[in-house]
Amino acid sequence: MPRPAPRLETLPPYLLAAIPQKKRELIARGVDVIDLGAGDADLAPPAAAVDALERAARTPAMGRYGFGLGLVAYREAVAVWMQQRFGLAFDPLREIVPLIGSKEGLSHLALGYLERRDVAIIPEPGYLAYVGGTLLSGATPHIYPLRPRTSFLVDLDDVPTDVLRRTKILYLNYPNNPTSAIAPRSYLEDVVARCRELDILLVFDNAYSELCFDGYVAPSVFEIDGAREVAIEFHSLSKTYNMTGWRCGWAVARPEIAGVLARVKSFVDTGPFMAIQAAGVAALESWATFVPANVAVFRARRDAAVSAFREAGFPCATPQATMYLWLELPEGVPSATFTERLMEEEGVILVPGSAFGAGGEGFARVSFITSPERIQEAARRAGRVLTACAEPVG
Repeated sequence: MPRPAPRLETLPPYLLAAIPQKKRELIARGVDVIDLGAGDADLAPPAAAVDALERAARTPAMGRYGFGLGLVAYREAVAVWMQQRFGLAFDPLREIVPLIGSKEGLSHLALGYLERRDVAIIPEPGYLAYVGGTLLSGATPHIYPLRPRTSFLVDLDDVPTDVLRRTKILYLNYPNNPTSAIAPRSYLEDVVARCRELDILLVFDNAYSELCFDGYVAPSVFEIDGAREVAIEFHSLSKTYNMTGWRCGWAVARPEIAGVLARVKSFVDTGPFMAIQAAGVAALESWATFVPANVAVFRARRDAAVSAFREAGFPCATPQATMYLWLELPEGVPSATFTERLMEEEGVILVPGSAFGAGGEGFARVSFITSPERIQEAARRAGRVLTACAEPVG
């Protein structure tokens, strides 16, 4: 039997993929499980999207190959939404790429730009799709640690000059998963200017642009002067519309950049199921009415989570965006040890910070994806484990 390519061994473990089986085993043992792990809310998608999917699934033409073009109406709906939301005009046929969820696009893009000896700057903790695409392309990830003292922002001035000379891609994600950090406009202006100066492609993951609270409105990177020269932005229906399993998103960039991703995808997939794209049209058209009500639910859950976990002994900031709390653990308490004990002893699933890379050690991520009452119960259980972890041994 042939041996797998060595590059496969460079991939880090993907902890979230193992959680469903562990959860299943706990439930089979009769454990009352509270799952605050994956960013996968227990809320319904827009009714209009469900209706559109049902109609489209009964239409034979929607079950045929979409290829890269896909459903033109979906591209057009994306273009209309980008104009409504950010005031930005994009050509639906030349500057928008339909995706099977933004994750695959973030990974596949690397195959179109990176080769051996090239570098991609990867924020850590961060979404593992960034490092996965980089490693599978044969390039070198330069891990940039995100820290509270720098507001979880990447500062290119901290990257060695010899690394910058080899860098082709910079991955950024604001609002940020897992830290919930947001990026000031002045910061984005500086990053865009540096990427233009250094000829680096800025890959901007904007999957959480609509999950914002307390008056904060997340920008598109394309609101920044000069970004069209050097950036590609990724969006997803997953978090905004509670459609995580539907796998539908898009990338947007000027034709020369969008075309690279589209060409790679033409060799690895035939585009999202067109009935899903039809549902995507309906979801985007519901944005003005659906999203504010959905965000209000998440705001109540955020407030419950912040209050409950603070009371249980966890210091945490109040996030202005995303569906996550980034909990700092006591010094000397490994994140994997804490979350494993919490799951086994109390039936509460959190994600250890180390699952997002070594830079996430010392933290745990809470997804406020269920009711305030269940979140409060999870926090009480977590507080018990925290106390037990802090007790001296012997």
